[in-house]
Amino acid sequence: MADDGRNGSTDNTMGTAPESAGFSRRRALWGLAAAGGSALAVGAGAGTAGAAADGTAGRGGGRVTTYVLVHGTHSAGAFWSAIGRELALRGHRVVAVDQPLHGAEEFVPQAYQTQDPAALATEPSPVAALTLDDFERRVTDAVRRAARLGGPVVLVGHSMGGLSVSRVADAVPELLAHICYMAAFCPSRSMPSLNDCAASPEGQHSISPLEQVIGDPGKLGVLRLNWRTTSRRDLAVFKEMICADRTDAEFLRVLGGMQTDESMTAYEGRAVGRAGTWGRIPRTYLRFAKDRTIAPELQDRMIAEADQLTPGNRFTVHNFPAAGHLGPSDPTRVTDLLHGLSR
Repeated sequence: MADDGRNGSTDNTMGTAPESAGFSRRRALWGLAAAGGSALAVGAGAGTAGAAADGTAGRGGGRVTTYVLVHGTHSAGAFWSAIGRELALRGHRVVAVDQPLHGAEEFVPQAYQTQDPAALATEPSPVAALTLDDFERRVTDAVRRAARLGGPVVLVGHSMGGLSVSRVADAVPELLAHICYMAAFCPSRSMPSLNDCAASPEGQHSISPLEQVIGDPGKLGVLRLNWRTTSRRDLAVFKEMICADRTDAEFLRVLGGMQTDESMTAYEGRAVGRAGTWGRIPRTYLRFAKDRTIAPELQDRMIAEADQLTPGNRFTVHNFPAAGHLGPSDPTRVTDLLHGLSR
């Protein structure tokens, strides 16, 4: 049952900038708003729970669940550190995926390291070549390998990671026991891409760092942000967007895990789950009611439109009334819910 008394969907249904090379800064930032500044790495990478290779647990003798965790934009698998560690300590396997050129493969612009603003605005990025197909293949491979170990597989995505959840659930529905969107992007037929969701009326409630974009997204092919800026104004926007409910010390730790670039092509990619594949897998949505990156109004619309597609298999919604984009400060609240999905 939903924490706020709802079982299934809810009833609820940024300035301008000049165009350049077919993209506007506004269009680029639609992607950031919906995907979220979810580069919210908060520690070391999540580990893997010890279990036999055939999927049986050691003492309990039951089947071991594998959680495949997918990060969002400008982020990495380390985002899942605290939650992944808790799941592992409860006896589960945990795989925190790094998407291509993220995390251990992170592309760091030289000009970002030297903090050369002029060079940072024009330095090319290999991230521009990434598509949702690349992201899907990375996650699908992790799911396939996890399934070969035996036991159920639960796929969880945060923020932009929801795109991969929808894509992978379409590709290999038979391998997934449950899918979970944690304040994550869940496209629909009326909003088929990340940018479409962010451009919706509901998406306009999100905070968008319009003035903080570095360079021309249309020319670079990436949305680039300078998380190491010394500008108090820019830092205030970043904190309000992703960390409004956290302390300044926590915010600084978050900034340390941010990546500068995310693919514009991925923001435009279609990621709509189909009723006969994605739509037959049990699914959960963790709704963060104080999210300033993916507005709760947008979360509600995505939930509702998913449920309209498969009215016989609706989202189970758990509402966190005080949670911002990072989720509740106590990770065990999320871990408790994820742990329950293995039963």
